[in-house]
Amino acid sequence: MAQVVNVNFKLDEDVKKSMEQVCNELGLSMSAAFSIFARKVGREKRIPFEVSVDPFYSEENMARLKKAIQDLDEGKGTVHEVNYE
Repeated sequence: MAQVVNVNFKLDEDVKKSMEQVCNELGLSMSAAFSIFARKVGREKRIPFEVSVDPFYSEENMARLKKAIQDLDEGKGTVHEVNYE
């Protein structure tokens, strides 16, 4: 069997807690989950899921949101109520 090495990295606390919860539900340790991920990356030579940028944070959308806030501050915008029921 190959030599086992330690790998250290940082995660946001909420991301870690969320992952721990899912791993517990699956009956896996976080170490086992990361090992599965690493093996899949090594075997497929790619990230095994789609990685994309959230379009909400695009420069175009941020500019649109800033303009909308400015319009509201200047009394030019319309406030809409949203009913989630």
